[in-house]
Amino acid sequence: MGAFGWIVDVAVFNFCIGVLDLQPVRSGVMASAVAMCVNYLGNRYWTYGDRATGKRGREMSLFLVYSLVGTGIQNGVLAIFHYGLDFTSALADNLAKNVVGLALGSLFRFWAYRTRVFRPAGGTVRGEPVRDAEPPAVPRSEEQFPVPLNERAGRR
Repeated sequence: MGAFGWIVDVAVFNFCIGVLDLQPVRSGVMASAVAMCVNYLGNRYWTYGDRATGKRGREMSLFLVYSLVGTGIQNGVLAIFHYGLDFTSALADNLAKNVVGLALGSLFRFWAYRTRVFRPAGGTVRGEPVRDAEPPAVPRSEEQFPVPLNERAGRR
């Protein structure tokens, strides 16, 4: 899902800079917000569609918090390159935000989404039980545990 979100992010970023003539960091934050919405839907229903849904409000809140941290990382790199290092061309802004910043922000977001937001169904995350997972099924009869053949034939 990340590739589609990245395309949306780059398109909105360049639209805000080129057409709307906004400042780079403001454009970056706006682009990240749009991509964040696209990424949530893609992650919830496609990438992690098999994971326990649990409480949707909790999931969305965590996704938002971790996405905002990732956005801060990504646009922080842009701000450092644009204002701190004085790389002010459109190419430099795109490389700072959509290559360097994206790589650092994506590493953080991948870890956060996989381990904290879209938790595995019926499993654990680093030894911590998943609270909203169903308990494992308990056998109801001996049909699920047949008697070995050597015991049926009277051999031991």
